[in-house]
Amino acid sequence: MADGLSLAQQVLAAQPFSALLGAEITQFGNGQAELRIAVTDKLRQQQGFVHGGVLSYAADNALTFAGGSVLGPAVVTAEFKINYVRPALGELLIAKAMVVYAGKRQAVCRCEVINISEGHESLCALAQGTISALSQDHDGMA
Repeated sequence: MADGLSLAQQVLAAQPFSALLGAEITQFGNGQAELRIAVTDKLRQQQGFVHGGVLSYAADNALTFAGGSVLGPAVVTAEFKINYVRPALGELLIAKAMVVYAGKRQAVCRCEVINISEGHESLCALAQGTISALSQDHDGMA
């Protein structure tokens, strides 16, 4: 039987958009998740910064995996917000998420998106979101 990280890696690999971005999940379980994205020129905007949509994707998916680690695999993002605090210019993004509160059907999670540039870490975004468990008779809605 596969461990939690292996299962999370399978779920991520089944997401075509995640594959397009080259995302990898490197930590999963006990209310935490870590997602990594190697930065390529195709992920940058016109000023050379990593596009805000890439940062938002990283935060959203890390939040959802963290929430899913306590609520189970059938989860969706109910809402999230992101604060961009610094442009990302480096070669690697790391989104580190953790559950702050978990009930039976939802978890509130927080995420830091870190930019790695020439070996130095800098915070580039902060996010918070609510992850909801899908009902067994869901129709795409939580």
